[in-house]
Amino acid sequence: MGTMTGKVAVVTGASRGIGKGIALALAEQGATVYVTGRTTGPGERTIDTTARLINEKGGKGIAIQCDHAKDAEIAKVFEQVGREAGHIDYLINNVYKIPSPPAWGGGFWDHPIQIYDDQVGIGMRAHYVASWHAAQLIFKAGPGAAIVNISSPGGQSYHFSCSYGAGKAGLDRLTADMAVELKPKNVAAMAIYPGSVSTEFIQDAAKERGMDLSKSQTPLFVGRCIIQMLLDRNSLMDRSGKIVWIEDLSEEFKVLDEHGKRPPGYRQTA
Repeated sequence: MGTMTGKVAVVTGASRGIGKGIALALAEQGATVYVTGRTTGPGERTIDTTARLINEKGGKGIAIQCDHAKDAEIAKVFEQVGREAGHIDYLINNVYKIPSPPAWGGGFWDHPIQIYDDQVGIGMRAHYVASWHAAQLIFKAGPGAAIVNISSPGGQSYHFSCSYGAGKAGLDRLTADMAVELKPKNVAAMAIYPGSVSTEFIQDAAKERGMDLSKSQTPLFVGRCIIQMLLDRNSLMDRSGKIVWIEDLSEEFKVLDEHGKRPPGYRQTA
């Protein structure tokens, strides 16, 4: 049995990238993990594949198709979780919509207005909607429950585009204020800052742009760091409302990635 056997987690946007890495890290500890996303089927980057890998790693994976731009579909996710599990220990708000085409710099006037809705509407608003629907199920979990919002250093400095920064800065503020309102319920909320992560999107871009990913974090590494944070019940509420850097968690808990390495800190390499 893993250290999270009996725990129930929901990871939004888990067909690929950081969400998938977090889901698999939860699986390593035996958790039941509901994963959401739009893409289904047997392909490499689908929620069905993530659920299968969760099962193979010792957890219980359940895939629920959901477009997080649609409130009604988000509501149905938590209705299903409520029926089947009865509570939620961990809500990991990770879902994010990469604009098409991606916004790699340039001026805001160079991009379609839709880019704002992609990055703020999905990247921040959907986190609020998921948290709203999950709240009553989280309150049933008891001490140690948490809402984890995946943010970015882009909340504090320029990354990709101004709409990206607006979404991440807003998410940091949302998390801080959620923590204030959740404190009487003894539920934590924190914003997570990964460093440079070699997600599938970044790997694809690296091939086109000749980017060096040798010092990047892997999605599973990010997940393992978050899991150690959640397991440290003595400090969980102390972290609530704060920005938590993956590199700090990796040093504190001596976390290694799937290659047996600890990537250098983002603040050391940026």
